[in-house]
Amino acid sequence: MATYLDWRTDGADWPNREASRFVTAAGLTWHVQVMGQGPALLLLHGTGASTHSWRDVMPRLAVHFTVIAPDLPGHAFTNPAGKQSLSLPGMAAAVALLLLELKLDPVRAAGHSAGAAILVRMAVERLFAPADIVSFNGAFFPVSGVAGQFFSPLAKAVAGASLLQRMFARMADKKAVDRLLRDTGSVISEEGVLLYQRLFSNEGHVAGTLGMMAAWDLHWVSQDLRNLGAPLYLVRALKDRTIQPADAVKAAKLTPKGIIIDMPGLGHLAHEEDPAAAAAIIAAPDAAGLR
Repeated sequence: MATYLDWRTDGADWPNREASRFVTAAGLTWHVQVMGQGPALLLLHGTGASTHSWRDVMPRLAVHFTVIAPDLPGHAFTNPAGKQSLSLPGMAAAVALLLLELKLDPVRAAGHSAGAAILVRMAVERLFAPADIVSFNGAFFPVSGVAGQFFSPLAKAVAGASLLQRMFARMADKKAVDRLLRDTGSVISEEGVLLYQRLFSNEGHVAGTLGMMAAWDLHWVSQDLRNLGAPLYLVRALKDRTIQPADAVKAAKLTPKGIIIDMPGLGHLAHEEDPAAAAAIIAAPDAAGLR
C-alpha cells in the first residue's frame, strides 16, 4: 500500500498555503487553491506536477482574476483515484465537477503540457465554455516511433507494480530530480527543485503520475483540436526538450483559431522559469508583441 503526502507535515510550507482548501467532488477529495478577485481563471498543471508549479504565477494573476488551481487526481494532495479518473476524459469530467462544486465558471483557462489537453477536451465536451485557452507546451500528440512503442507498455507495467513505484520514489534524491528537470530544457529555482523532490519521493504521487501516464491516450486529441471553437493560444518554449516546439505549429494548423506565442530561451517548465512573462501572457494573450 503506497504512502501519500500528509497536508499537516508535507504541506506545512506549501507555496500559497493560505489559498488552499479541500473540496469533495467527483468522488475525490481535492486539494485546490483559490485566490484573488474578478473573473474566474482556471490553471491546470501537467503530469507529475501540482499546484506548486503555478506558485509564482497565481499571485500575479490574482490582482485581476479569481484564480483556481487544483492538484489533478492522484497528484500531490488530491487523494488517490481509480483508473477512469486518471484518463484524459476522466480527468476532464472530474475537473468540471470540481468547478461545479466550487460554483466558479472560468472565463479563461491555462494549462501546462497534459493540463492543456484536459482543457481542450473539457471545452469540446462543453463541460465549460471559456472565452479562450492558453496552452504552455501543450502535450497534444502521442509519442511517436520506437519511444512510443516502448513507453506505453512500460508505463502500464510500472503503474501496476507497487514495488517498482517504491523503488522510483526512493531513487528521487535531489541530484536525480535536478538532472531530470534540467533534461526538460528548464533551469528552475532551488525551491522548485526541492518541491519536485518532495513529490517524486512520495510513493502515492509516483503511483498517481504513473497511473495517469498509463491511462493517457492522446490519439483522439487531434479531432478535439479540430472541433475546438474557442481560440487556442499555443505558447511554445523554444528550448523545450520534452514537447517539440514544432508540435505547436501542428496544433495551430488543426484548430480553427490557433495562435502561436514564442518564449525564447526557456524549456518545458517555462512558466516556472519566467512566471512574470507567463502571467502576462495568461492575463492578455492577445496583446501585441507577444506573438
